Amino acid sequence: MKQILVGFHAVQARLRVDPESLKSVYFDPSRRDRRMGDFLKQAEETLGERLHAADAERLHKLAGHDRHQGVVALAEKKMTIARTITEVIEDVEGAKEKPLFLILDGVTDPHNFGACLRVADGAGVNAVVIPKDRSASINATVSKVSSGASEVMPVITVTNLVRGMKEMQESGVWIIGTDDGAEKSIYDIDLTGSIAIVMGAEGEGMRRLTKETCDELVHIPMQGVVSSLNVSVASGVCLYEALRQRLAKPAK
Repeated sequence: MKQILVGFHAVQARLRVDPESLKSVYFDPSRRDRRMGDFLKQAEETLGERLHAADAERLHKLAGHDRHQGVVALAEKKMTIARTITEVIEDVEGAKEKPLFLILDGVTDPHNFGACLRVADGAGVNAVVIPKDRSASINATVSKVSSGASEVMPVITVTNLVRGMKEMQESGVWIIGTDDGAEKSIYDIDLTGSIAIVMGAEGEGMRRLTKETCDELVHIPMQGVVSSLNVSVASGVCLYEALRQRLAKPAK
């Protein structure tokens, strides 16, 4: 099955992690800036005859829009070994570290999903957990928005999100949900242990059963006139607070 990769980040990420899966890469020869020059240097060394010049019409047809930055690739769809929550926890703990998960409950917009994956990768998340239903899936939009994070970030899809959360809890993972009405803020709790941070859909928040399954609820302090943050921004606030704490002191 073929996959379309659009933009510098998505194609370069695949070049780094699995260049053999790239069947054809098309670029705009009229773009002569440094970014394109650096990309072509990397691509020519790796791809050889799989690299092709293409005009604007061909790139638009391949990408389906004009926001391709002059780079589009046809690739074999990334085939990852199906991983379970327990396997991820065992691998991380085997490396003498504490797992950090991001759980997305009902994030259906591919732009938000891609941005969450990008943030998760930057903050050192070990895996993102999503429900099989009521969730965006990885496509060309997610790949582009994630700046290549979708190529490397493990995404675990579970049939029943609450059951997946309980599996984490049985393995010693403390689950922290985000809720505007929570008494404590994200800055009031210890995030250095084995944790999962749950983000709900923008506007709706977490579903009732998801919220009830959390071990603890926290809010993000808001000082301005807006009442909430975009889900990917909120994910960044929480995940980078976890990263800050983990860099500052050893895990408990």
